Amino acid sequence: MTLAGAVAVVTGASRGIGKGCALELGAAGATVYVTGRTVEPGKHPLPGTVGVTAEEVSKLGGRGIAVACDHRDDAGVARLFERVADESGGRLDVLVNSAFLIPKELTSGKPFWECPLSNWDDMVGVGTRGAYVASWHAARLMVPRKRGLIASVSSSGAREYAWHVAYGVGKCALDRLTADAAHELRKHGVAVVSLWPGLVLTERLEGAAKAGIPGLDFSKAESPRFTGRAVAALAADADAARWSGRALAVRELADDYGFTDVDGRLPGGPLHDRPWRAATT
Repeated sequence: MTLAGAVAVVTGASRGIGKGCALELGAAGATVYVTGRTVEPGKHPLPGTVGVTAEEVSKLGGRGIAVACDHRDDAGVARLFERVADESGGRLDVLVNSAFLIPKELTSGKPFWECPLSNWDDMVGVGTRGAYVASWHAARLMVPRKRGLIASVSSSGAREYAWHVAYGVGKCALDRLTADAAHELRKHGVAVVSLWPGLVLTERLEGAAKAGIPGLDFSKAESPRFTGRAVAALAADADAARWSGRALAVRELADDYGFTDVDGRLPGGPLHDRPWRAATT
């Protein structure tokens, strides 16, 4: 597939699934605006910065552009899309909503009433509201051109208990955002989907994989670039509208489009069993 000439914005791409999506879009030849809060190495406990991701995008054959952006800041997000419009002549082909704030309580196993109220603002405010704001700006660029793809990173936690009450509410709302935005954008040629990865070996989980966590089968885990390959396949598909409005398992798209993970495997699909689930259900 080729996305030469295409313009994409990937939020939360300093590391994790967002980085994986940026890299695969770059490998297909796209210009990718890489957003995130981490600019300087060592300022975050996990490796990765927007600059490093942008450099890797360029090395893979695309054009990476690093943009420091806190997706809780509406004015900053507006400036991001104004810059994209100015530099691309109003063109935006792909938006990937991957920005998400993970509070330490997410995997603590504590019930919601023993967690800070700020957990709601962390996960719903950044993940769900951030996706809404970015999609609002993206639609304004895509609608006049009658084409585009908006993909939001969700999870099976939208339909079953997963980790934390606020997490599930946020992912469920994200999938509803996908369905309703798709309804309004369909006649304008813009496809909107949610993506459900499985267990992803992000920088955060690599250490956990080495330590071993009961309840998580890392033998079926996937790389962050597996979701990126789903995004690239959708972006290159002239008939992507057939998926619009749906929450799609990345593994389902791999079976349909015929791609594999970077190591040639097909991962296990959406995550259902999580640690602490039995103690909290």
